[in-house]
Amino acid sequence: MASSRDRQRKLARAKLDRQMARRAARVRRRRQIQAGVGAVVVLVLIVLGSAWGLGAFDRAPTENTAADEVCLWTPQDATANTNLTDVGTPATTGLPTEGTRTMTVVTNQGAPVTAELDVAAAPCSVASITHLAGRSFYDNTKCHEITTEGAVRCGDPSGSGLGGPAYSFHDENVPAAAPSPSASPAPDQPATYPSGTVAMVHTPGANGSQFLIFFKDFSTADPKYSIVGRVTSGLETVEKIGGRPTVDNGSGAKVKPKDDDVVIQSLTVTEPAPSPATTPTPTESSATPAPSPSAG
Repeated sequence: MASSRDRQRKLARAKLDRQMARRAARVRRRRQIQAGVGAVVVLVLIVLGSAWGLGAFDRAPTENTAADEVCLWTPQDATANTNLTDVGTPATTGLPTEGTRTMTVVTNQGAPVTAELDVAAAPCSVASITHLAGRSFYDNTKCHEITTEGAVRCGDPSGSGLGGPAYSFHDENVPAAAPSPSASPAPDQPATYPSGTVAMVHTPGANGSQFLIFFKDFSTADPKYSIVGRVTSGLETVEKIGGRPTVDNGSGAKVKPKDDDVVIQSLTVTEPAPSPATTPTPTESSATPAPSPSAG
């Protein structure tokens, strides 16, 4: 009996030892897995931290394609409005969105008018004028109106006020409203459209080819013209045109220039010429000395 109980105790002990061994093995495996996962997490955190520090998560710089995104050239029905001329549309990609362009308007009224067009402020307007100028759209057209606002209105080949290209585009760079609609703002308040301003003519909801060149300061409580640039030379020519007598244009408005027509002979748009390279002035040390007279 004693030997039988001893044998049972030994078997029970062996069974317990096996159970404890299996339990210890499971614990070791669990710890190994946890340690492995922890090591992976730490490694991932290290990699992510290093990548963050090196700027891997910084947003990649993108090209300034504002004009590509916002210059929508909306087709106009040239059959419904026979005053429109189909000359294609400006490009939709690669349009400049910064810097300036130089517009030169040669008329039959005096010195050429030169204006600086602001690409950054009015990229679509500049793109449209450049496109039309490149197709001689403005050449040999009349400035058909001297407005009561103090501006010369040009850019309509039909001379009717209804003409333009067979596309339109939205407003941009429209100034904030003036504090009062007075045409003579207070001394401390700049005009909405100062003399020399070049602005697009706003037709209902859209712009085309027509533009204004202001020869007087003009302020309004309801600005609607997109400013595209400013005159840099030749403003006296615009003032001369603005001083011409006017007659009824057929609609009851006395705004048509009388007698001689005001004609744009040519309108061109170019990039500003680069500054000429400066030639360094020789210093005394680098200048070639004058030959000394012979001692004879």
